[in-house]
Amino acid sequence: MKYIYLIMGLLLLNSCESELEIEAPSELTFNGFWDSENGARAAHSGLYGSFRAEASTFWALGGIRSDVWGGPTFESPFSIDLIESNITVSTAPYGGWAGFYQRIHQLNDFIANVPMIEFNNEADKDHMMGQAYGLRAYFYYTLLKTWGGVPLTTEILNTTSPEGLSKARSSEEEVMQLIKEDIARSLESFGDDDSFWNGNRNFWSKAASLTLKGDAYIWSGNLLGGGNADFSEAKNALQEVVEMGNIDLVSNYGDLWGPENENNSEFIFAIQYEQNEAENFYNSFTGRTTEIWPQFNEEGESMEGFVINGSNRYGPSIKTLLISDDNLDARKDATFIRLYSDSNDGAGYPTFNEEKYFGSILKKFLGRVDGSVRIFDNDIPVYRYADVLLLLAEAKNHLGEDPSEEINLIRQRAYGEDYDPAVHAYSNASMQENTEAILEERYVEFIAEGKRWWDLRRAGDEYVIENVPFLEPGEEYKLLLPITLDMIGRNPLLVQTPGYN
Repeated sequence: MKYIYLIMGLLLLNSCESELEIEAPSELTFNGFWDSENGARAAHSGLYGSFRAEASTFWALGGIRSDVWGGPTFESPFSIDLIESNITVSTAPYGGWAGFYQRIHQLNDFIANVPMIEFNNEADKDHMMGQAYGLRAYFYYTLLKTWGGVPLTTEILNTTSPEGLSKARSSEEEVMQLIKEDIARSLESFGDDDSFWNGNRNFWSKAASLTLKGDAYIWSGNLLGGGNADFSEAKNALQEVVEMGNIDLVSNYGDLWGPENENNSEFIFAIQYEQNEAENFYNSFTGRTTEIWPQFNEEGESMEGFVINGSNRYGPSIKTLLISDDNLDARKDATFIRLYSDSNDGAGYPTFNEEKYFGSILKKFLGRVDGSVRIFDNDIPVYRYADVLLLLAEAKNHLGEDPSEEINLIRQRAYGEDYDPAVHAYSNASMQENTEAILEERYVEFIAEGKRWWDLRRAGDEYVIENVPFLEPGEEYKLLLPITLDMIGRNPLLVQTPGYN
């Protein structure tokens, strides 16, 4: 019966109509669901199904508006308005706050009720609570980065009244304060427990909360006036991850992406996909055999017989292809299969040739072949150790310290045996030069992982305007998204994102 109530509650959460994505008090709370450890564990599993349901939105919000995409595709491209920042109030994307509040309400329910349940092992409850606070902080951090000030809700809903459900937008500083408080609660719940839940990195962990802390505190320090106090907090949190001992770079960059190696030492938190359960969204970065088979890869080999069952709706920009066009860098081969219209007499095109270029297949999340079909069941990392190192480089740079050690660890892995310090090593320079070096390293390292837009935003408005070709000085207001007129009509307490009035 408890599982029936869980399903009922999730259906209610998914059928919400208001701008806070809910229209009734918690069914889980008022139907006696929260009276046993089994109920809490069932709800705990549900948190991750809900998080996975937002994976493509997380990716789009963090990557699609950057300079990574917008290049040639085999088929009609998706998300052109977002790529080109053609955003107005009448075309506001992600109405209803992208549906994130239904996930937040689910977490609020969990956070309010689980502490009252007796567990056979109280350490399990503490770990679960650490996970829940961390997940809620991540949702609010994404809301903050996307819209700026947003409504805050942390309590179980106990009203169906529209007046009771309506909330005004809190300030960016107030939202960030909640994020910081939730991160602190998460870390307090984890305590000294550095473990991954059941040894599985598909669950949030102390390392994930520390990485989020580093990320959020750099944002707060640079964009919300937190300054050196926040940069120091970020550095200390990230350094703690470095010192944990159970997280490290995988030696071969290409080994990060195969389904057979997904619980690797580099992943800190990854969204899980399994055959016959759920597949990820990266088939939209591949194509159909009708377009692919007549082409040739960069080695001049025919693509005929390549097993695929996807579409080609997102193409890397020419800038992306050029910035990653280094044959000694393992990330080039591991990220894209670049297709050309001929074989160049069998010699292929070892360096990018725009005239002969046909398009790209994203190789990083290409799944696996099972018989005659390709299954897209790669896990998608939200945070991995390379993030920690390059975020640590950012924090150090803001503090006037040398970030070259962390940059060079990433470069050493990328070049492997071909790494030549005289050629590839980075040396500390001015703060601006360091920032640009870190941004470039993150660009190549995290292609298609939904991070580039956030990286540019975290660095500062000037870096967004300088790098994104569809934004110009004076359009900084477009760095945040507008909300729909329908949202304002249903909640008169809401005001439009500044700049869109």
